Amino acid sequence: MNDINPSGDFMFNIVPLFIGIIFVIMIIIIIVRSVGAVKQWNKNEQSPKLTVPAVVKTKRTKVNRHIHSGENNMGHVTTTYFVTMEFDSGDRSEFKISGKEFGQLAEGDVGMLHFQGTRFLGFARSIENT
Repeated sequence: MNDINPSGDFMFNIVPLFIGIIFVIMIIIIIVRSVGAVKQWNKNEQSPKLTVPAVVKTKRTKVNRHIHSGENNMGHVTTTYFVTMEFDSGDRSEFKISGKEFGQLAEGDVGMLHFQGTRFLGFARSIENT
């Protein structure tokens, strides 16, 4: 007849189901992202290490604020650094780099880029005598 338990509350029946669905979705997202990261790592490992002439075109940062619930709601901030390199062909690639590398590069720098797939290995700036 009626699916709702007459002696119970509808919310006590639906909320656990809703929480279970959200939990399953989160687990699927974690698995998919992990598989993608492993595939990218494997692709980088299979790629040759290359050294090519390149120009630093742009630099950017991505700031993530992580808020922790608790007594004082303190959190922390993480910054991810990126550089876009342009090759002689006009093609561009963006690489994730360390904060130290980010600080040592300037837009317009010309030099030799060392990379493997999407992995930034280094950049040797050319010294030009003008």
